[in-house]
Amino acid sequence: MTQSNGSTAHTLQIAQQPEADELLGRSPLAAMIGMLLDQQVPMEWAFSGPFTLAQRMGSEDLDAHEIAAYDPEAFTQLFTAKPALHRYPGSMAKRVQQLCQFLVAEYDGDAGAVWSDAGTGAELLKRLKALPGFGTQKAQIFLALLGKQLGVRPTGWRAAAGPYGEAGSHRSVADITGPDSLARVRAYKQEAKAAAKAAAAKKS
Repeated sequence: MTQSNGSTAHTLQIAQQPEADELLGRSPLAAMIGMLLDQQVPMEWAFSGPFTLAQRMGSEDLDAHEIAAYDPEAFTQLFTAKPALHRYPGSMAKRVQQLCQFLVAEYDGDAGAVWSDAGTGAELLKRLKALPGFGTQKAQIFLALLGKQLGVRPTGWRAAAGPYGEAGSHRSVADITGPDSLARVRAYKQEAKAAAKAAAAKKS
């Protein structure tokens, strides 16, 4: 999914592993699965998962049709084999398979088709929220990632992405472009978590 917007090439540096980031940069499905896995694990772990999964499937890319049709037990084993792809490998294997089954049914297995013809940011957000495993926050973060780093910028995309679409912010994976920005995003997340904990303590 390395794209060109004018003369500028777009690549991802989220997994902090060259081969894993290269896959994220050229494969819409890999980026989408990375976003799905970005839950209760370090961001680098989540976004390196698609590359590890592709390796275990004996491929250089991921195919939604293949994943959708994979034997569920065998697919789970791809996630649980050490090192596990996620802290909750069984449930995430199921979610990834459900996502791919949805993509096959609705987009003929083409993850990029989710945004390729979206006319507005609001329309794209609606499509992303319809994906299995994508709530509002995850959909907004992924929309911000598409807009900020991959040149997918339908009218109103920043507004649709909410605070994650703000220019110059370091709120989410959408803002990670290397080790320094990763550290800033991680610090922001820790501060937000501490603030939420403090607010909850006051209520109790």
